[in-house]
Amino acid sequence: MSRPSRGTGAGMATHGIQAAELTDEDLYRELASLHRTRLDTLRHAPDPALAMHLTRTAELEAEYLRRRPDREVNLDRLTT
Repeated sequence: MSRPSRGTGAGMATHGIQAAELTDEDLYRELASLHRTRLDTLRHAPDPALAMHLTRTAELEAEYLRRRPDREVNLDRLTT
C-alpha cells in the first residue's frame, strides 16, 4: 500500500519533494529506491530520465550528508 506524498506542493520540484523537506524516514526510503534502480536506469533509461536520476540522487545524497556529518565511517571500505 503506497502512502501519499508528504508536503504542501510548495517545495515540489519536477522530480519530487525537495530533499530538505523530507523526513529522515522518507529520505532513506527515497535513497534506497534510487540506488535499487540505478543500474537499470543507467542501462535502459532515455537521456532525460538518466539526467533526472543523477540529479535526484545527488540532491538526496547531499541532504543525507548534511544531516549526518558525523556518520559512522568504515575505514576498511577505503580504496587505495
